[in-house]
Amino acid sequence: MQLDKLNLLYRQLILENAAHPQHYGHLANSSYHLMLRNPTCGDTINVEMVFQAEKVAEIAFTGQGCTISQASASMMTSVLLGQNLVDAKKLIASFSRLIMGEPISDQENQALGDAAVLASVAEFPTRIRCATLAWHAADNLLDQYLEKKHE
Repeated sequence: MQLDKLNLLYRQLILENAAHPQHYGHLANSSYHLMLRNPTCGDTINVEMVFQAEKVAEIAFTGQGCTISQASASMMTSVLLGQNLVDAKKLIASFSRLIMGEPISDQENQALGDAAVLASVAEFPTRIRCATLAWHAADNLLDQYLEKKHE
């Protein structure tokens, strides 16, 4: 009975983020943006970021796709906003391990916030790409920023 209530809560959280995504839209002054497409299902996610003082100062996304991809992108923006570059990379790595069904620490789980509810996607391998699409885009943008910084 309790497990059913928990699953319902998680489902509602995912549906709420997909229906009313956080940080959805375009940034007026983004200097880093990347659109990724899931070749399997056609979902697309465009992530835009602004970096200031070695932090993710602004982040937004647009895209089309399934509930999982849109909810995950929404949750990703909330998790990464305001993070320094090192912590943002760690959060992305934690999410990647979580979504693959690998164990993560309680601290990592708490740091992921609402995004941790997507752990159940690991049971559905065809949906993993949907859940990680935005996170891969953000990780790539962080790498681009770091490469440009060291040029």
